[in-house]
Amino acid sequence: MTSTGTGVGSRPRELPATGGKTPLLTRAGHAVYGAHRLAELVPGRPPGITGHQWSTASREGYDFVVRAVDSGVPVVTVEVAPAAPAGSAAQRAERMKTAVAAAAGLPVLRVESATLRPAEHGRRLVEYVLEARAYAAATASTDPEEPAPVGFREILGRLPDGRTGHVNDLGALARAAAVEAYVSRRLADPIVRGLHVRWAGGAAEGWSWVEVRPGACLVERVRVGEHRFSCGIDPGQLAEDLATVAVGERLRDPDGGGAELVARDVLRADILALAARRDEFVDGFAFDHLCAD
Repeated sequence: MTSTGTGVGSRPRELPATGGKTPLLTRAGHAVYGAHRLAELVPGRPPGITGHQWSTASREGYDFVVRAVDSGVPVVTVEVAPAAPAGSAAQRAERMKTAVAAAAGLPVLRVESATLRPAEHGRRLVEYVLEARAYAAATASTDPEEPAPVGFREILGRLPDGRTGHVNDLGALARAAAVEAYVSRRLADPIVRGLHVRWAGGAAEGWSWVEVRPGACLVERVRVGEHRFSCGIDPGQLAEDLATVAVGERLRDPDGGGAELVARDVLRADILALAARRDEFVDGFAFDHLCAD
């Protein structure tokens, strides 16, 4: 998955209105709609797009569309899906869809995960991003003398289990579930660990893992791509939190992932390989402590 840049200030072509569809919910001046085909969002083949690209991409879809209530203009389209296999027809179709969306100026938020699904996780993701963007807008300041506000993800409060913690951590419930699983002897370690990076010119990537058996870990990886759109929080942190949500989903399985567990030594080798590519990341690699023996 590649990013075409957030380009938040760019304006899309004039795009179709809602077409009589009923929103799933409204929030902070936005209306959230269900699945749309690309052809419902882009009025015709954009300049620079071939007929083959258009005929293929126009049949592809998005899981959610967020529109401004006052204008009907799409604020973002959202998709949650597994990464397409390299060289597959699905990957080629995804690339064509990305090209058409870019040519039309359509904002896109794409989440790639092997575990997360739009039906179970997409609506909460959309609500979360709208909340984060509203908070960022409300706390923004142009005065360099003012102290930086507390970020949306860093707000402290009471968690569902009664502890004080980051109330806007999407992975909070999964972390609590890991502690419960440890107490009931289903995990070797109660701590869900993670990391995140942001590829220069590309997507953000988050990893999350927990040790199920001594030396064997349940591992999830999520990629978040912002295209002409900003989530209102660091996309790398969002990717890591979503990976933790995915860990929580797999912990629902009585065997904790079974044969899909990753040897701790293999995971450490993967982290070392990722750290070796630090020059390819925005702001480098901030997780060297995970590379220690």
